[in-house]
Amino acid sequence: MSTPAVTENWRGVATEDTEQLSAGAGIFLRARSRRLLGELLAPHHAALWWLLLTITVQNIAWLAGPFLIGLGIDVAVPALMRGDAGPLVWITAAMLGAAALDTVLRYVFLTWSGRVGQAVLLTLRRRVFQHVQRLPLAFHERYTSGKTISRLTSDVEALAELLDEGLDNLVSAVFSVLTIGVVLLVLDPPLGLIALLGFPALLWVARWFQRHSTAAYRRTRESVAALIVQFTETFGGIRAVQAFRREPRNDELHAVLNEDNRRAHDRAFWLIAVFVPAVTLIGNLVTVAVLGVGALRVLDGGLAVGTLVSFLLYLRRFYDPLQEVAMFYSSYQSATAALEKLSGVLEEEPTVAEPTAPVALPEPRGELAYDGVRFGYTDRTVLPGLDLRIPAGQTVALVGATGAGKSTLARLTARFYDPTAGEIRLDGVPLDRLTDADLRHAMVMVTQESFLFSGTIADNISFGRPGASRDEIEGAARAIGAHPFIEALPEGYDTDVRRRGGRLSAGQRQLVSFARAFLADPAVLILDEATSSLDVPSERLVQRALRTLLADRTALIIAHRLSTVEFADRVLVMEDGRIVEDGSPEDLVGGTGRFAGLHRAWADSLV
Repeated sequence: MSTPAVTENWRGVATEDTEQLSAGAGIFLRARSRRLLGELLAPHHAALWWLLLTITVQNIAWLAGPFLIGLGIDVAVPALMRGDAGPLVWITAAMLGAAALDTVLRYVFLTWSGRVGQAVLLTLRRRVFQHVQRLPLAFHERYTSGKTISRLTSDVEALAELLDEGLDNLVSAVFSVLTIGVVLLVLDPPLGLIALLGFPALLWVARWFQRHSTAAYRRTRESVAALIVQFTETFGGIRAVQAFRREPRNDELHAVLNEDNRRAHDRAFWLIAVFVPAVTLIGNLVTVAVLGVGALRVLDGGLAVGTLVSFLLYLRRFYDPLQEVAMFYSSYQSATAALEKLSGVLEEEPTVAEPTAPVALPEPRGELAYDGVRFGYTDRTVLPGLDLRIPAGQTVALVGATGAGKSTLARLTARFYDPTAGEIRLDGVPLDRLTDADLRHAMVMVTQESFLFSGTIADNISFGRPGASRDEIEGAARAIGAHPFIEALPEGYDTDVRRRGGRLSAGQRQLVSFARAFLADPAVLILDEATSSLDVPSERLVQRALRTLLADRTALIIAHRLSTVEFADRVLVMEDGRIVEDGSPEDLVGGTGRFAGLHRAWADSLV
């Protein structure tokens, strides 16, 4: 595969939600971003008004300086020459008071605004995390973990920069520009008009920057997300990377993505490098014009020296904040691009929604019924129309070739997806009428991955029932047969299993996951190829635990190894989403159908 093709592939992963936006879509995304920001700021309206009042008074104190300096030149100096030090004293006192007020209010503003900003970020992180957790498997299978991490890290940090620094600069700059503009016109209308002559050029430069920076900063967010996706997938699959000597190829991929990220940021920095000096140049040209005209008027006696000095000081303060506005707009564009991504995630609708009128299921028995169940992941139908009854307490093994629909049936039963047609019922109640809490209490799924979280073994077992006592946790482990190996570990049940349970063997991880399911005590248990990755000794150990785990509960077992089928009361052979054989293991083995053939092939493989 050539490097350009790789670039397009990774770029597609990272930018599928915003790449090649039409003008209308761009406007919608910006509106969506503003709506999200408004929702985040809504609880802080009172604090925001106090912050506005604080920064207003602070800016008034800050703007008093040039006026007092001019007053000192025109009033205090002549008075001092006459031997009257009074004006100098009260002007000096006023400047000290203004400086003190400016300092105190600046401290108050930065402290309060920092608290509000962190409160907003806390709400945003919680909201995104909680929402993403509740989105269905379909979202997580489409939306890579790297992109999710990018949303919660780099995109949130972009908004943090805006809230921590940008808003302060913006409020100060806007207030300064508006206030000083009025002061310049009042202080000396002719010079004020000259000062405002630079505004058309400023507006043109600002519009040019806005038009080009929007796309540039969106591209920087996308390039960062692409890097995080590749980084996450590389180190998440580091064993496969090293086993297949993938490091050189990954280096090439990373180099391409890094270069793409560098070019994206170079473009953004170039725009700032053009915009900021352009604003400075316009300000300097206007200052030269004001100085020239003002000097001539001073010579003619039409303008006081102090007034000209005040005017020039205000003029510098008038143009300097415009550079801060430019830097704010830089942060704003980056934050807007990040908010587009975050708002897109938050507006993802759960395809498996909570019922509006739920039906209570206080004591589940485990009876399952499937009526005309139809489902497909895309345009390909996996289950064309399934009818099935599973009595409470029956253990059913699902057997068939890969792609026959076994895992799909298990996922629909666990309600990770909803059927496109038909209905699945638990104890006579449609699954979509049960609350998520009731359904998860009644039904547990154990996969072949046996995922364990960082933490102790006791924590992982109690994952199925967070309020369980240590005696209950140990009781579940004893029932499953996991207690002996746990006790032999250095810290017993307090042993940290480390990342993904890496401290334990595959069989031990499976026993811990079985103990977790046993403690949860569901009415329905779904085992999705729970022994397929184990060696023979580990499989036998796990199979002994299965006898305890399956007792007195309904169970669906997806089995590639037919040794697992011996626990089943009933075997369903699936092909192309249909049940082609249905019977007890003994009856099917003694027949001439597909299961008998599979069983003979499996028995021959053991010889």
